[in-house]
Amino acid sequence: PVAGSTGILPPPKGYLKRLREITAQHGILLIFDEVITGFGRLGHAFASERYGVTPDMITFAKGVTNAAVPMAGVMASKKIYDAFMTGPEHLVELFHGYTYSGHPLAAAAGLATLDIYKDEGLFERAQKLEPVFADAMMSLKGKPNVEDIRTVGLLAGIDLAPIAGKGGLRGYEATERMYHDLNIYVRVAGDTLVVAPPLISTERDIAEIRDVIAKVLKAVA
Repeated sequence: PVAGSTGILPPPKGYLKRLREITAQHGILLIFDEVITGFGRLGHAFASERYGVTPDMITFAKGVTNAAVPMAGVMASKKIYDAFMTGPEHLVELFHGYTYSGHPLAAAAGLATLDIYKDEGLFERAQKLEPVFADAMMSLKGKPNVEDIRTVGLLAGIDLAPIAGKGGLRGYEATERMYHDLNIYVRVAGDTLVVAPPLISTERDIAEIRDVIAKVLKAVA
């Protein structure tokens, strides 16, 4: 629902609802990749809740265990589930899997993480931090080489003007300086800085992230 690897591109208003209408009309499955947007990143359990759109399938990972142990999964509508469960009794319902499916360590990490999300109200915390985070990121407009800034939930994409003939270099240099010199890790997608602070961040943490980015933007100008 939000393109992440291409630089944080939130959907235009009404886009996902219209997409749901079209796919339903033509019998096309709508699948949401919520590996990035799931588990509180947008202030809800999943982006589908934020946008009020129910897909046929949702893929998830990362946040389900807080990335402490690798784990991923797929959720499907009852219609899809029933399609697999209505075969002959002697057949395996869903003949798919791999060696480490359902690993007890990953399952335990997932259950513990879900408890923490609930007990500490981290999804609600992300909702409250969203305007603070958005204001902090938008304050970087006008800094050297900043072309565009987009935010949604606790996600931001900051587009930097590329160095002529060396696409991606400015973004790389910025993230390298932040990581090695200033102790903040920001992902880069080409010349776009992708900022995704932890759900436990404080307003002070967000202010520090903003200040570090501003400092680095000046340094790589």
